[in-house]
Amino acid sequence: MRVGACQTPEILGDVAAAVGVVRDFARQADAAGAELLLFPECFLQGYLVSDEHVRRHALEIGSAGLTSVLGSLAAIRQTLVFGIIERASGAFYNTAVVVSDGRVVGSYRKTFLTPGEAVFTAGTEYPVFDRFGINICYDTQFPEAAAAVAAGGAQVLLVPAQNMMRREKALWWQDRHNEIRSRRARETGMWLVSADVTGSRDPSRVGLGPTCVMNPAGEVVTQVPAGEIGMVSVEIAATARPATRPPGRFLSRTTVRSGRCRNR
Repeated sequence: MRVGACQTPEILGDVAAAVGVVRDFARQADAAGAELLLFPECFLQGYLVSDEHVRRHALEIGSAGLTSVLGSLAAIRQTLVFGIIERASGAFYNTAVVVSDGRVVGSYRKTFLTPGEAVFTAGTEYPVFDRFGINICYDTQFPEAAAAVAAGGAQVLLVPAQNMMRREKALWWQDRHNEIRSRRARETGMWLVSADVTGSRDPSRVGLGPTCVMNPAGEVVTQVPAGEIGMVSVEIAATARPATRPPGRFLSRTTVRSGRCRNR
């Protein structure tokens, strides 16, 4: 399986522009032979956690609005994993969807929320799809989130992230993101693939990534340079796993108790 990780510009409230970025990267992925493409956290509508932005732009999985958007991606041959702001039963979720042939074939809701994400409801489950599972950004600071994905039989942990921060904070965190993620890879023996945004929102906020691929030893195999829009990809060979998983695309679902946690 060749996995591609996309470092994108930050797009806020412009779904058509986000779709255009996905298409552009899909063309690059065709040339690279990638079978799966990962995009950042809340990528489709943009990561703003204000009540107004979330209520205005949230979409229900299965709704006509999201179905129309996904229809415009149906010709893309890669499996896509990207963040959305999801509405469901009156609640809002920071969700990553797994999309194939223009259809949502699975989703994961961020389980560990910062105090600044009070508009969202925390998820409670860690689904595993084929060989991969998902943690979203802040989830990676909690070993139990990655461990739950590994327990489901995953070989690859996908991490959609969005680290558009005040400049001084972004610089402080620039290397620490990978230090934390490296620990998760080593603890679980999974590959870890992250995707983030780059650029600036205003003079005080910048996105420095990182968008990279780590091997199970926690070593960075390839990474998009900070400040650059681009994609990295790597071939991840299948390895033997315990033969205790049920068959099919959706392999397992682990339920945990979780909630909003302390800010970093």
